[in-house]
Amino acid sequence: MVQDATRRAAAEPALVGPQGLGMDSIAVRTRMVQKLAAQGIGDPAVLQAMGTVERHRFVDTALVNQAYEETSLPIGLGQTISKPNVVARMMELLRHGAAGKLGRVLEIGTGCGYQAAVLSLLATEVYSIERLRGLHDKARENLRPFRLANVHLLFGDGMAGFSKGAPYAAIVAAAGGDAIPQAWVDQLAVGGRLVAPMVTASGQQALVVVDKTARGLEQTVLEAVHFVPLKSGIA
Repeated sequence: MVQDATRRAAAEPALVGPQGLGMDSIAVRTRMVQKLAAQGIGDPAVLQAMGTVERHRFVDTALVNQAYEETSLPIGLGQTISKPNVVARMMELLRHGAAGKLGRVLEIGTGCGYQAAVLSLLATEVYSIERLRGLHDKARENLRPFRLANVHLLFGDGMAGFSKGAPYAAIVAAAGGDAIPQAWVDQLAVGGRLVAPMVTASGQQALVVVDKTARGLEQTVLEAVHFVPLKSGIA
């Protein structure tokens, strides 16, 4: 299955630029996908999306050579692009075995736009909100060449979500606070899933999954993670 997924990733035309040497080589992305599979990422759709989006186009020129390494990288204004494994893990949790694409997804914290590009291949529609004007503008520039008709970039307070797009089949956050904002829960559809980092009772961040069912909310605390802090307002 892993080999099939990496072959599909290499063959996927969307979001792929010139298939040349160096960072533009399909082989570079394929190696990253193989590493992700070895680390336990098993969803073929996630592996395909990770192998399709050119991560080096979302990092600063000076860091391009590290773009496909298993490391987070600074993107300016004190923010980072998450490790490939963390992005893939959160995407896999969001899908939780879905047969087809997710419906409408809300992303909290656009950052440089990389995860929104990955989400564009996994969801029918993506609303991505960023509170820092500088990053919102950077993401817009980064994503413009890809012409992703199903991605909507928003400048605003992510803690408030985006009620005009609700309800969402899934919500994913790239910043962690002491609790899941009520606005996110309210905007999540029944049957939907929310994946976000959250500070637990131990004072450490952990990845949290919230499933909204007809009976109420079901919360699962998973592995420790390290994300930038969740903040309100715009800047």
